[in-house]
Amino acid sequence: MTTVADRLRTDRPVFSVEFMPPRDEADEALLWRAVRELEGMDPAFVSVTYGAGGSSRDRTIRTTGRMATETTLVPMAHLTAVDHSVAELRNVIGWYAAHGIRNVLALRGDPPGDPNGPWVQHPQGLNYAYELVELLRSLGDFCVGVAAFPYGHPAAADAEADIDNLLRKFDAGADFAICQLFFEPEDFLRFRDRVAARGCDKLLIPGIMPLTTPKMLAKTVELSGAPLPDRLAARLQPLAEDAKAFRAEGIDVITETSRRLLAEGVTDLHFYTFNRSKATREVVGRLGLVPARA
Repeated sequence: MTTVADRLRTDRPVFSVEFMPPRDEADEALLWRAVRELEGMDPAFVSVTYGAGGSSRDRTIRTTGRMATETTLVPMAHLTAVDHSVAELRNVIGWYAAHGIRNVLALRGDPPGDPNGPWVQHPQGLNYAYELVELLRSLGDFCVGVAAFPYGHPAAADAEADIDNLLRKFDAGADFAICQLFFEPEDFLRFRDRVAARGCDKLLIPGIMPLTTPKMLAKTVELSGAPLPDRLAARLQPLAEDAKAFRAEGIDVITETSRRLLAEGVTDLHFYTFNRSKATREVVGRLGLVPARA
C-alpha cells in the first residue's frame, strides 16, 4: 500500500486533509460528500481523527478502512493512548494491518472530558507518544506521523523541552510531524528553524484551518494555545457580524499564509476540514496545488 512518506516525495508542493469520523447518518452523508469532492483534487493523504479522548475509536477504524477500500485516497488513521491498555492498542494496530492500513498518526491524545485537564495514564497503557511510535514500529512496517507544536505543548516545561520531546518521537521511528495550528507563517518557520538547528531534518507539515466563521477563529485560538495577533484581529473581528465578508477575509488570510509558507519551501499543507470541502477546495485552487490530471 502507498504510504504517506511515498506521497510526500514529490517535486511539487501538495496538500493533505483531515476528516473526523461521523457521529450519525447525517454526519456520514456530509463526510462522504466532502471525501468525494476532495478525492478528485488528489490530496497527498487524508487523516481520520480519533475524537476527543479517543471516544470515536470504532468509527475511526471503520471510516479509515472504508477510505482504504472504496476510494483512491491514501488514508492515515489517528491512534491515541488515551484510556487504552497496551493490549487494546495492539488489537487496533493489528486491525489496521489486516485491512492494509499502514499509515498511522501516533498521538498521546487529550484527557477525556477536558482537553486541558491533567493527563492520567491507563494502568496498563502508555504515557508518552514516543512509546506509541515504538509500539507501532515493533508490530509492523508502518509509516508513522506524530504531532508538533509551534508554540510549544501546554504541558512542556519550555520550548526547548518540547522540541526534546519531538526529537524523542523521531528517534523512536516517526517519519514526519503535523504541526498544531498557528497564526502567522513566521511562527511555523521559526519553529522549523529551531528544530533544524537541533540537527533534525524530518519533515514538518503545517496545519491549516480555513477561517470561515468567528467560531473557526475561536477554535484556532483554542487549539493553538496562542492569542490572536493584533494584525489579524484588526482584519477579522470587525467583520464578525457579516458572515459573507468574514468568510471572504478569512479565506484571504489563509491563502496569504499558505503562499508565504510555500515560498519558504514548505512542501505540504495539511487542512483541517471539519468534514466540509468548500473552503479547502477554494484555497487549494487559489494556490494552484491541484495537479492537471485531477
